[in-house]
Parts: sequence; C-alpha cells; structure tokens
Amino acid sequence: MLPRDLGALGDGVGHGDRGFAPLHTPEPTGVYLGLIPREDSSGTRQRLGSITKAGNSHGRHVLVQAAWSYRHRPQTSVDLKRRQAGQPPAVITHVWKAQQRLHQRFNNLSDRKRPQIAVVAVARELVGFLWGVMRDLEPVHAACVM
Repeated sequence: MLPRDLGALGDGVGHGDRGFAPLHTPEPTGVYLGLIPREDSSGTRQRLGSITKAGNSHGRHVLVQAAWSYRHRPQTSVDLKRRQAGQPPAVITHVWKAQQRLHQRFNNLSDRKRPQIAVVAVARELVGFLWGVMRDLEPVHAACVM
C-alpha cells in the first residue's frame, strides 16, 4: 500500500482530509475501527474475547480484505516496481517490512487458529503499520500542501 492508497484508506475510515492526525497512537485507531478484543476482567483475571466490531465497519472491512493478501509470500513484481517509482524510499522500506512481518504473522497464526481469526489479527497489526506510515508522511504531506 503506497501513499496514494493511504489517502483512500483515510477517506474509507472516515477521517477524510485530517488523515490519522488526531490519533496520536495506533491503539485509538484500532478502537475507532472496532478491531480491539472484548475484555472481561476482574481483579487479576483478564479474559479477551472476539473483536468488538464497534466502530467504522467500512474501514474494518477494507483492512480485513487487505489482510487476506498476506496469505501470499511477499514479492516484488514488475508492476509493483512501476507503482513504487517516485515514492519516498522510507515508505517503500516501511511497506516491505510490513509485508514480510504480516505474511509471517498470518502463517504462524493460521497454523494454530482458523484463517478467519488469523486475518483479523493481521488486520489489527496492519493498522499499526498504516498509522506509522501516516505519521511519518504527515510532515511531508504538510510541506507539499503549502
């Protein structure tokens, strides 16, 4: 996912022109999308359940659908190289690291859990990577607008 796609994602999750600026850490983004687990805690006991699904259902759907692509081994195709031309190298490095980590995470989780559970966990982690890219691009985007 490259910066032009991140704008579409920002629109999809309902932040529009503000991007992820109001969200200072990745956790509120997961809360906003309803990708956090339910919690039933009492005293020292902590039980985590399924995701809450409270939040932006369209953004959650987009992220879960994107997370399914991490079933496949990451590779750099000719089309991908063409799309990456002109993108900031820091973003390309960040995205490549995310692809490798999320693919490995999906495979490790799907060995123990159902693929549907693994893909939601990957979508939660994808939110953190997207938040990091948006945070890193915020000063660049501000400089381009002025």
